[in-house]
Amino acid sequence: MNKLITLLFVLSFSNMIAQDSIHNKSESRWKMFKYDAGNMFKSVGHSYIQPLHWKGKQWAQFGGLIAGTGFIYLSDEETSSIMKANKEGVPLLIRDYGEFYGNPENNYMVTSGVYFAGLITKNEKLRRTGVLLIASATSTGLLQQIVKSVVGRARPVAGLGKDTFDPFEKHRNYHSFPSGHALMAFTNAYAIGKQFKSPWVKAGIYTVGAIPGISRLWDGQHWLSDVVFSWALSIVTVECINRYLDRKYNQKYNSDSKNLSWNINFGPGTLGVSMQF
Repeated sequence: MNKLITLLFVLSFSNMIAQDSIHNKSESRWKMFKYDAGNMFKSVGHSYIQPLHWKGKQWAQFGGLIAGTGFIYLSDEETSSIMKANKEGVPLLIRDYGEFYGNPENNYMVTSGVYFAGLITKNEKLRRTGVLLIASATSTGLLQQIVKSVVGRARPVAGLGKDTFDPFEKHRNYHSFPSGHALMAFTNAYAIGKQFKSPWVKAGIYTVGAIPGISRLWDGQHWLSDVVFSWALSIVTVECINRYLDRKYNQKYNSDSKNLSWNINFGPGTLGVSMQF
């Protein structure tokens, strides 16, 4: 049933963004596939080396992200208790969706479906969207696996508290930071949101993309700071790869609209993420 819902989602989403796109019927699908596969691989590499080119502004934003995550970390015990206590009040359908969609296998089912729909129809916008989705998910997915192992933070279900760290411990109870479910789902949501100009549509997509991360809080699998950091990393990665793909494809997302601007607000008694459009 879940896989059928996923298939229907891919088909409906593909239809929505295919209505306004470039079609190149003269190029073979095999040539398109080789070009796109190369861009997926190069995009992942680009996202990893980009910090080497950061300047003062980028490092300041990164510092703000770390400071904001640290501030949330202070209340991880309290927020975890609240979320777990309210789990049973959340409809089972929403909780099941959060667990299902954040799973890497199901995530790649969606991203690959979007890409191959574009390849079969020779639709550049769908192809580029698929490349963005797959490359962004791969970049964040590989990175979070490494970071989880290196940090070794205990999950709430381990019952050891938010301050317990055991780097390189193989047991999954020490793989709390960051949240893979939150990363995968919100990376997709943020990439898909780029297809639309309406801030209300974007907000709706982001809300749906945030559910898997929140579901991990209900289940006691992650702390709030794990999830918030993951959402921020999703945004940074998608923006980085999207800018790279701008140089590789004719199709640009909402080039006639204002660019989104994300800011982290951090100060005495204040913490938040704001989006300007």
